Amino acid sequence: MTTRPGAEPEPSESAVALTKWLASLVHNHDYASLAELRRPRIQREPHFRALWHSPDDAQREVYAQVAFLFAVYHQGRSQPAYGYGSLGDAARRIGSGNGRGPDDPGAARLIDRIVTSRRIPWRHLQHAVARLRACDRQPPSWSRLVDDLNRWHDRRARVPYEWGVAFHIPAARAAAVPSTAAPAASSPEKDSTT
Repeated sequence: MTTRPGAEPEPSESAVALTKWLASLVHNHDYASLAELRRPRIQREPHFRALWHSPDDAQREVYAQVAFLFAVYHQGRSQPAYGYGSLGDAARRIGSGNGRGPDDPGAARLIDRIVTSRRIPWRHLQHAVARLRACDRQPPSWSRLVDDLNRWHDRRARVPYEWGVAFHIPAARAAAVPSTAAPAASSPEKDSTT
């Protein structure tokens, strides 16, 4: 999703519905369902409920895997974390007091493995979510993660590229746009002496 810097893209209704349902599991302390979601090889009722939110069969894997990632992040937590930003933004939060994001060699290697993958790198995404949990940092927006992963193979969406930019370039620098306007001092409206 290429949007203007600093703007959070609108998530799809189905991604929002999945996130709300997953958050309700944490809010209602339904730890059994969350534990089931952390067992992806054994399909039980919570897995099928996650798949119900998928608008079509082609997106089912993404919905199931994001439910798994959500359950991994929320293991042992009593409050739901809806997260914010893309996975690239979230990966900037990985690290310790010695350095975060690009200054943390482990986080840099992890994001490099994620953004260079041709297929959706589920194992590396799980590692990123586990690192965020271990660092006690906010996860990515779960709704946006669903939408980004559904567009992973869309070359125009450039999801891996956008994640890499979000990770390596601070938000303030990414938002800076070179100005082509004339200097303010030469503007008659700005003159305080008239």
